[in-house]
Amino acid sequence: MNPTEEHIKRIQDKLQQLLQQHQQLQKENLLMKQELESERALQQKYRVQLEQLQQQTAILKSSRGEMNSEEKKDLEKRLSQYVKEIDKCITLLKE
Repeated sequence: MNPTEEHIKRIQDKLQQLLQQHQQLQKENLLMKQELESERALQQKYRVQLEQLQQQTAILKSSRGEMNSEEKKDLEKRLSQYVKEIDKCITLLKE
């Protein structure tokens, strides 16, 4: 083989290595994206669960009369938000 052919052969080998590495990185990237999406879904699930538990705690406190004025205001604010959302839903259903 002449030097030019050897040089071309080395370039082709390196190109093949780079292509294999690129494919491997693409697979790894896809797996990481899937794992990230799964973790985000789990995090959202935990957020919803936390919010529900906080609401339950607030309800229990209010039923026992253990709420301070700030907690009462917060509960009233949440309740008014829920009422507004319900009103919007009713309005949409009427249309």
